[in-house]
Amino acid sequence: MKKRLAVLMTLALVIGLLAACGGGNNGNQGNNAANTGSNNASNTDSEKKDMKIALVLPEEIGVNPFFELMDKGFQQAGKDFGVEVKTIESSDASAFEQNFRAAVAEKYDLIITATFQAEDALRKIAAENPELPLAIIDQVVPDVPNVRSVAFKENEASFLLGAAAGLITESNVVGNIVAIEGELMDKYTVGFEKGLKHTNPDAKVLVSYVGGFNDTAKAKELAMVQHSQGADFIAGMSAVSDFGVFDAAKEKGFYTSGQDVDRTINDPEHIILSQLKGVDTVAYETVKEFVEGTFEYGPSYYGLAEDGVGLTFVTRDSESPLSEAIGEENIAKLKEIAEGIKNGEIDASVTKE
Repeated sequence: MKKRLAVLMTLALVIGLLAACGGGNNGNQGNNAANTGSNNASNTDSEKKDMKIALVLPEEIGVNPFFELMDKGFQQAGKDFGVEVKTIESSDASAFEQNFRAAVAEKYDLIITATFQAEDALRKIAAENPELPLAIIDQVVPDVPNVRSVAFKENEASFLLGAAAGLITESNVVGNIVAIEGELMDKYTVGFEKGLKHTNPDAKVLVSYVGGFNDTAKAKELAMVQHSQGADFIAGMSAVSDFGVFDAAKEKGFYTSGQDVDRTINDPEHIILSQLKGVDTVAYETVKEFVEGTFEYGPSYYGLAEDGVGLTFVTRDSESPLSEAIGEENIAKLKEIAEGIKNGEIDASVTKE
């Protein structure tokens, strides 16, 4: 009897210990989950430190400030988010594709490129590497599943520029010196003309095409011709060729404007406005979204509301003084127009009337 009682007591003790252990595990589930969460967070930080992102440019920095501004935003994102970033410049089209392929071989986690110049190489490399995340800025490549395309609503900013020209002109004749003819530049010319008519229905616009993005001599010649036809404000819409328009403005004394970056600082007496494109913002946001896991494929668009485009003195301040030809009263009018475009009250679309 005593022996049987001892056995029963031992069994009861074992069952109690098992229950206590089980209860202890249940009580610690929250702590274990918290520990697991901490480990995941630590792994994520480690992954960020190991992450590599490349920006492969179709040109060398220094020729077009557009790429310099893009690189500035890209490098800042690398610092702010603690990831390794590298900018790779290209001397020509063949070097660009080689550089792109080299970045693939070096196993970058994300490769970013830019402009229509990059589209052909991007399509090849995207098809050959369907699992590799790719992004292109300032060009839409909508039908490639592993590519994020970021484009700008330049028409919204060119509408503002045209509206400004309508307020500034005294001759009621203004001009556009445009890189090339076609859909690529319609966002500039159509938007400009719509804005011009919005503030000055009596004004007319002269449009001349350079035939390329790097012919300053031709751009200057065309600007001289437009000035002789009565244009007192001539907008540069031809990238590097705009420097020819600026030279003509200085020689002949008419007003002009630049593109993409703030050109007023070069000659605020004659270059009194600049249509802005926030490529630094987009490059920064592309890195940010990839690092934070919100990166999505397909096209996205940046306009006035997203601070992707704008106009000096209207949407962004400038180091240059405001020209008396514009004046604070007109800036106030232009700010109202910008708000109207943002909220949809003003149609700044590219649709030709």
